[in-house]
Amino acid sequence: MRFRTEYEPEKRPEIGRASRWLLLGSCFSDEIGSRLERDGFACVHNPLGPLYNPLSTARTVADALADRIYTVADLADGPRGHHCLDYASRYSGTDPQTVAEVVNADLRKVKTFFAEPGERVLAITFGTVFTFYRRGVAVGNCHKFPAGEFERRPLALAEIVGAWQPIIDRLSSDIRIVFTVSPIRHLADGLHGNALSKATLLLAVDALVAANRCRCDYFPAFEILNDDLRDYRFYASDMKHPSETAADYIYQKFCDTYFSAATLDYALASRRDAARSAHRQILP
Repeated sequence: MRFRTEYEPEKRPEIGRASRWLLLGSCFSDEIGSRLERDGFACVHNPLGPLYNPLSTARTVADALADRIYTVADLADGPRGHHCLDYASRYSGTDPQTVAEVVNADLRKVKTFFAEPGERVLAITFGTVFTFYRRGVAVGNCHKFPAGEFERRPLALAEIVGAWQPIIDRLSSDIRIVFTVSPIRHLADGLHGNALSKATLLLAVDALVAANRCRCDYFPAFEILNDDLRDYRFYASDMKHPSETAADYIYQKFCDTYFSAATLDYALASRRDAARSAHRQILP
């Protein structure tokens, strides 16, 4: 008799240990990215901070592909001087030229990923459809500006697909794309609003994967937390984010899906080395 619906990983085409990773999206991207780094993979995750809505992640990739350079004119005057509303609140300060230079330095990490040849994996985590707009332009972070300066509305399915399909068409053929939907709950609009948001994201990813099966894949992090683990003991104290145990479990399912036995052995050996370096014992 079974009392739990456990997710059984379906082996996908292997991602080798020599592949380089770029993970963009919600803070769940950092959960996976930090574990990939620990396990010895070449990985960059959210170099410009978390991005929760699909338009912001799409803009980041588009800007990198277009070799965009931020200037002082791209910044907004606000509470702490000059702000880049496309990215995290740390991109602000009293000297606009310095702020622009810091944004460009971190955006360069994304540009490097797309510019260098070789096998690469672009992992995108969609967090929510609810998006803030300032003067008609979607922002990635509100930087504590007055709430009245923004309009907030949900993205439609067609908007998400319309933003991402042209990017997929432009990417090099040696870049593999793995989409996920964050299991983190966004409750500003209540449980029903969160459910509608996640449903729209799932439909958008499904449409993108169906149209680009040779390029794109979906990893069910959302389903693993909500249907496999399915218990509040697997959430952090805020009852929104997955606990460390849950994140470890989802990551292991991720590894079992995409890594060969040899790559799994390499990851475990790297993990042990990292634990020894931190003076902590790790059990086999």
